[in-house]
Amino acid sequence: MSAQEKKSVMTAFKSDIEALPAVINCIRNIRVGLNVNADEVCDICLESVFDTLDDVRAYSVHPAHRAVAGRLAPYIEVRSCVDYEI
Repeated sequence: MSAQEKKSVMTAFKSDIEALPAVINCIRNIRVGLNVNADEVCDICLESVFDTLDDVRAYSVHPAHRAVAGRLAPYIEVRSCVDYEI
């Protein structure tokens, strides 16, 4: 994939994910960071806030989330996730 194609995929994902709070009401806040350091392993950081772990689970299976995640899935080589309480 060219650098331009990669940037396009990442930008589309950012836009799609950040639109989800209008559709999935359990999302309290969500934002996507796009890595500017090409030497790092990961390209995208997703930070989201929910009231409960049950809300996280509801989000993860919501059809709108699954659709966005499905569009990114073909490009994922490594995924890391941390769920924590504040």
